[in-house]
Amino acid sequence: MTTVSTIPVSSLRRAPAPCAARQAPLRWPVEDVAALYELPFMDLLFRAQQVHRAHFDASEVQLSTLLSIKTGGCAEDCGYCPQAASADSGVEASKLLPLDEVLQAAQAAKDQGATRFCMGAAWRSPKERDMHRVTEMVRGVRSLGLQTCMTLGMLEASQAQALKEAGLDYYNHNLDSAPEFYGQIITTRTYQDRLDTLDHVRSAGINVCCGGIVGMGESRLERAGLIAQLANLDPYPESVPINNLVAVPGTPLANTPALDPFEFVRTIAIARITMPLTMVRLSAGREQMAESLQALCFAAGANSIFYGDRLLTTSNPQAERDRQLFERLGLKAQGARPAAHED
Repeated sequence: MTTVSTIPVSSLRRAPAPCAARQAPLRWPVEDVAALYELPFMDLLFRAQQVHRAHFDASEVQLSTLLSIKTGGCAEDCGYCPQAASADSGVEASKLLPLDEVLQAAQAAKDQGATRFCMGAAWRSPKERDMHRVTEMVRGVRSLGLQTCMTLGMLEASQAQALKEAGLDYYNHNLDSAPEFYGQIITTRTYQDRLDTLDHVRSAGINVCCGGIVGMGESRLERAGLIAQLANLDPYPESVPINNLVAVPGTPLANTPALDPFEFVRTIAIARITMPLTMVRLSAGREQMAESLQALCFAAGANSIFYGDRLLTTSNPQAERDRQLFERLGLKAQGARPAAHED
């Protein structure tokens, strides 16, 4: 096992410490995460399998469904996102969905076997006038017996508290990349802004869903930097979505070369090793993955997927195809259960 070191932070981690969680000795220095990337592929998968089976039933996968409750017209300039107002992707801005449509979608997701329902709005941050409507969505979806997750952009502490009082189980706010690469992708929101929102979410008592995107042109060392940032949060996120870039026409990253598929599997495996009790979610980009590659991801420790016909604005394997794949692999849908964390 990699020994946890408390040696000084290397030059790759010169971003300012954002909160008290960052002052603690690092469980996973970047150089230790980078060393995992250098392991022979089969050795890395074997180690990830050992960690995964020590904490989870390797035959179970959590099914989550993601609904865009407000699409397009976002003021941010995230280079990967077709919902940015500056993108020439053809995604049209829409208003916040009415409550009844959200509840119908949530019931349909539950009928298809999903246990968590995620709601995403293309906002820089929610306005106060929207908070009543989104908290009503949380209450309504919870009443159906589903875990709830929202991603609404940056939050103030009071907004996080309002979501907690409504019963929100998880809040998603991704770091996207290592801090050293972040400025090449986004200029309208700082890394510190993202960490501040995570602090508000954690302080409110909401489970954290936080991951990133690989294949945006970052180096392997920068991929290691992303995983290290996530793994050194205290506590690390209960849910970690790993996204493979979907190079959408009309976005700045449209012509980015595809990431080596084995490098993506390595990232899944390293997320599992460094965050043993998190739900590692195979997220955006799954539509472009061969079933054999998805199977490798499950072997590497992915135990959650987005399930259904669409993510926010990009397609996702259809539910029936997922059921067939699960049957062929001997996988089963995981029932809802509380998030757990190691001491």
